[in-house]
Amino acid sequence: MSAPVQARPAPGSWHRYATMTIFTFHLAELSPTTTARALWSAPTADSAPGLRHAECLALMRLGAPTVSPDRMQLRRMAMFARWEDEAAAEAFLAEHALGRQLATGWHVRLEFLRRWSRLAALPDLPARAGEWDPEEPVVAVTLARMRLAEVPRFLRWGKPVERLVRDHPGTTLALAAMRPPRTISTFSVWRSVRQMEEMVHGHSTVPEPDRHADAMAERRRRDFHHEFATLRFRPLSEHGEWQGRSGFVPVIQ
Repeated sequence: MSAPVQARPAPGSWHRYATMTIFTFHLAELSPTTTARALWSAPTADSAPGLRHAECLALMRLGAPTVSPDRMQLRRMAMFARWEDEAAAEAFLAEHALGRQLATGWHVRLEFLRRWSRLAALPDLPARAGEWDPEEPVVAVTLARMRLAEVPRFLRWGKPVERLVRDHPGTTLALAAMRPPRTISTFSVWRSVRQMEEMVHGHSTVPEPDRHADAMAERRRRDFHHEFATLRFRPLSEHGEWQGRSGFVPVIQ
């Protein structure tokens, strides 16, 4: 069930931070009732000891039409979570009612490396917590709380970026998720930090490479969100399967 990722070690300063916290990102096919219940009331430390924060979301298909069943898939759930340590995450998957259902799917365990902007739910994350090799795999997670009046404008600028990330040769898995009325998230696994950064800055050798850079310029002009953060992680290990597949995280030999 577990596939350790043989990533390059980080400097000692990062490992001191890593002993304090770990992140996970989960995908599972569940009943619509289970997903809806989790969207309404995510797990907390009261029901899951060692949990620092959890975001439960329904999957969306990147690039799907605005009015489409693919825009909110209640049978496919994602959970992004922060834990005191890896043992807390394992206990949740073994003992919690929702955790046992998520354990039937796929998840990746993550070390935090970098953030841009800040979320009230994760107030203590440093801007940078380690070093990385440009050729090592990386996971990117965005979380945003939308300004509802800006949703039409966000979709106009955001959907081209969704297609850019979805179709980019540097991603092995890319998806989006939401929790009504205003939380939006994206998740992507990249073959290398270099390829992700090339995409961000519009330097990829793909059609219309500036789509992400243009959307970020428009966001700086007038923000789509009440709050927004992009988080970068080093994948530690992945577990289980998603839609019959595993091995999404590239292995460095």
